[in-house]
Amino acid sequence: MNVTVRIPPPLRKYTDGAESVEAAAQNLSELFDGLDKKYPGIKKVLCTEDGTPQRFLNIYVNDEDIRFLGGLQYSFNDGDEILLIPAIAGGAPAGLPEPLCS
Repeated sequence: MNVTVRIPPPLRKYTDGAESVEAAAQNLSELFDGLDKKYPGIKKVLCTEDGTPQRFLNIYVNDEDIRFLGGLQYSFNDGDEILLIPAIAGGAPAGLPEPLCS
C-alpha cells in the first residue's frame, strides 16, 4: 500500500526537513522499517525495540487515532494519510512555589 506520512516540525530533523514522505507499507511495523531505511535513526524515535510506538507518539490515519482502528494490527489502505504527532509536555515541575505575580 502506498501511504503518505505527514511529518510535524519536531520530527523533521530526522527527515532532512521533509514535511511529508511517501511510503509503501501495510502496517505500522513496515512503515517504521521503511522510514528507517530512508532516514536512518528515525525508528528509535518512533518506536520501542519491540516495535510498539513510543508512548509520547500519537498516530492518526485519515484523522482517526490508530488506537481506535486496531493499533498495531491495523492494515493501511492505499492512499491513507498518516500523521505522526509527538506529545509536547510543558509546565513547571510539581513542588515549585507559586509565582509572586500573575
